[in-house]
Amino acid sequence: MRLTLRVWRQRNAGADGALSTYEVDGISPDMSFLEMLDTLNEELILSGGDPVAFDHDCREGICGACSLVINGAAHGPEPTTTCQLHMRSFRDGDTIDIEPWRAAAFPVVKDLVVDRSAFDRIIQAGGYITAPTGSAPEAHATPVPKPDADFAFEHAECIGCGACVAACPNGAAMLFTSAKVNHLNVLPQGAPERGARVLDMVAQMDEEGFGGCTLAGECATACPKGIPLFSITAMNREFLRAARKGR
Repeated sequence: MRLTLRVWRQRNAGADGALSTYEVDGISPDMSFLEMLDTLNEELILSGGDPVAFDHDCREGICGACSLVINGAAHGPEPTTTCQLHMRSFRDGDTIDIEPWRAAAFPVVKDLVVDRSAFDRIIQAGGYITAPTGSAPEAHATPVPKPDADFAFEHAECIGCGACVAACPNGAAMLFTSAKVNHLNVLPQGAPERGARVLDMVAQMDEEGFGGCTLAGECATACPKGIPLFSITAMNREFLRAARKGR
């Protein structure tokens, strides 16, 4: 495959950025999207150019690091992470636009890399449980109803990639925050802090500068792990309950 790539190049958060055009040839349809970028970078390095900076880690669809907007869609045209997107999703001769996440709370570090530490601070604000340390408890020591276990597991699948923010027309982080709140609050171990957790995490989310949620639904559509939109409404109920009780 021969492709034309229009890649966002930006030295740092304070510099102006622009799309730069590159031609790549000999791309196998079986390559992952990141392997295609590796090929581009090899060519740039051999020609004395500056390689394109992009984020990645596990390349197995687990860590959420591979955050790219591809042809205007978070993670590209398939419902998966960028590292699990393969070049057979494109056609020979295609022009592909590659950009970083666009959100005020995700400043550009360089090129396609953004700083998503705002997510870490949201988790730190309340994403923990009070539990005594020591040996692991027996598996059946604290019974968890099957519906609660399923609900918690569904939300724990969030990998914090930020696709929900990138896809949201308001740049909101409600789907991410609700996933983290819900998977802890529904379990018995997380119950003692459930009120303080939701209030603190939502307050931190607002402080980070994310946009307001209008339930547009783009976040759930873009989520590679299928976190449902009702996660947000479930967190809203938790928030109102905690606000009425004063934590």
